[in-house]
Amino acid sequence: MTAQSHKSYLKFTAFVIGSFGPVFFLGTMLPTSEPARWTLDLLSFPLDGLQSYEAPTTRFLSALTGGFLFGWGVMVWCLQKWVYDLAPEGVRKSVLVGTLAWFILDSTGSTLSGNASNVFFNVIVLLLAVGPLWRPAR
Repeated sequence: MTAQSHKSYLKFTAFVIGSFGPVFFLGTMLPTSEPARWTLDLLSFPLDGLQSYEAPTTRFLSALTGGFLFGWGVMVWCLQKWVYDLAPEGVRKSVLVGTLAWFILDSTGSTLSGNASNVFFNVIVLLLAVGPLWRPAR
C-alpha cells in the first residue's frame, strides 16, 4: 500500500471513530436518546431492551463519550490533512497505537462490567479503523 493510500484510508478511520460521537451526543437528551440506547443495547448483546437513558448520569456519560469520540475522529482527519505529508510514519503509528489503546481499555472494561459481547464489536471497529495501517507504506 502506498503512502497516498494510507493518507486516504485515514479519512475512513476518522469517519469510523468520529461517527460514534453524534450518536452518543443524541443520548444527552431523552427525546433523541433512542439511537444511543439502541447502540448500547446492541453492544451489550443480546438485544433485550435493558439499556436505559433515563438516568441523568447516563446522559452525562453519553455527552462525554460523544465528545471524545467525535474529537478523536476530527483529530485523525486533521493529522491526515496537515501532518501526514511531513511525518507519515509518525502519523500512522500514532493512530495505530491510539486505536490499540482504545481497544485494550474498552474491551477490558467491557468484560469487567459484564458486557464481554462488546469485545466482538470492538474487534470489528478495530479492523475497520486500522485496515491497511497495520503495515508501513511502501
